[in-house]
Amino acid sequence: MLAVSVVVAATVSLLALPIPIQALPLFRRAKSSATYLSNAVAAANVLNTKNDWYDQSTGQWQGDWWISGNIVTTLGDLAEADTGYASTAEGILSSVFTNAYAANGDSWLDNYYDDEGWWALAWIKAWDITHNSKYLSAAESIFSDLTTGLGGACGGQWWDKSHTAVNSINNELFIAVAASLANRVSSKKSYYQKYAVDQYDWLFGAGLQNSDSLFMDGLDMSTCAPIGAVWTYNQGVLLGALVELNQVTGNGTYLTMADTIAQSVINHMTTNGILTESAEYPYEDPTAAQFKGVLVRNLGYLNTAQSNGNYVSFLQNNADSIWSNDLTSAQDIGVDWQGPAVNISAAAQDSGLACLVAAAVASS
Repeated sequence: MLAVSVVVAATVSLLALPIPIQALPLFRRAKSSATYLSNAVAAANVLNTKNDWYDQSTGQWQGDWWISGNIVTTLGDLAEADTGYASTAEGILSSVFTNAYAANGDSWLDNYYDDEGWWALAWIKAWDITHNSKYLSAAESIFSDLTTGLGGACGGQWWDKSHTAVNSINNELFIAVAASLANRVSSKKSYYQKYAVDQYDWLFGAGLQNSDSLFMDGLDMSTCAPIGAVWTYNQGVLLGALVELNQVTGNGTYLTMADTIAQSVINHMTTNGILTESAEYPYEDPTAAQFKGVLVRNLGYLNTAQSNGNYVSFLQNNADSIWSNDLTSAQDIGVDWQGPAVNISAAAQDSGLACLVAAAVASS
């Protein structure tokens, strides 16, 4: 569990100059969707077979609980994009569903509401590709527990059950899960939609956005002022949540807001056009290697909902840089997509995989 509510004095979002999309480097932009998918399958095979990353007995990768939930989502995205991979993904997801649940004391819950949100989204994705009701039921059960965290300091949802922080990420995940369920559980659409809209209203009224329209890490509980760094995954989760809100409400304002955030990410969270995390992470905590994957995954969802050439170019450029500059001879992906491949981990592999999948879908 990564707690990122500390104040960081300098972040990439504050240091990087805006880069127009025309200035993005052209690595090998002629790649086809099939090539990106082939690379993605290769990266997924490394993720699932390298050394002891994936422990089938616990249903987790490197013992990282919330990272494993993200990996389930990425494998689901790959299965949606490549039907030839679907049976492989479905087998892994089914095994994870049984074994991760058992390893966590027959529960999807823990002390952190954001952990629970990642797993709820994972099982929503599993339902999307299988339509097996057990997955959607699990997501609904998790959401029921998420509601117990409402009423945090300054409003919103507490980050944890010990009530130590009110962060952006868990509140964004709350919206994403609620809106996603509203789009999939027709008998309870209004119930989930109200939660999603109410939480959106709180989030956008809490003063968490900086002057670039990007969300900061959380709120100071004594002053309710925004604090902390600007992380890629905070922006990413919100993009996906806004896509789901647009779908359930038919209100295009949500996509307009998503576009504003996405363009700001491209302008302020990149180095020579390549998505870049704050310098302090992921070196201090390797799970932060997952952050960029969350951003590109959800940017891909936004592009599917509202095609945008800037998004397509951005995803392609990042995927090309990963495969050209951030790959070992064993097809391990590192944390810095500009390269070289360093700090190899399951989280870094999944993050790169998410970009390859998003580029494949955007190129189709």
